Amino acid sequence: MKKYKITAEPINNQDVIDSVVHHNAGAISVFIGTVREMTGQKQTKFLHYEAYVPMAEKQLERIGLEIQEKWPSAIAAITHRIGTLQISDIAVTIAVSTPHRQDAFDASRYAIERIKEIVPIWKKEHYSDGEEWVGNQQGTKTYPAGHPEEVVK
Repeated sequence: MKKYKITAEPINNQDVIDSVVHHNAGAISVFIGTVREMTGQKQTKFLHYEAYVPMAEKQLERIGLEIQEKWPSAIAAITHRIGTLQISDIAVTIAVSTPHRQDAFDASRYAIERIKEIVPIWKKEHYSDGEEWVGNQQGTKTYPAGHPEEVVK
């Protein structure tokens, strides 16, 4: 299995986990990000994710390399889904194996925060009373037209 990927298919969590299993892993931390119904006071009906796939996969791999630099014994795998996702669907799965549990927890958290910072993935939130493009995963930018002007699909 490819360790860092963007997919339009439902994520198989076990495949992501299996890709980090090894003989020196004393811990495997798995983070599963799902679509929630309530975003603040707004009721979400569904989300639509888009990505600049070649760059997004390179950035996911970059995060994996950063994890190896910070936690040299770590092995990471990240899969993020794009397309239309319903409430409770899995949007992202991160698996990190390390010899000790604290490093696995820390590296997993690091991965999700870095995804929000550097991976070119956009989501359109469809609410019960409208819709909105969320410009970055941190929620600090909005793109009314759907994409940042500097990115061409």
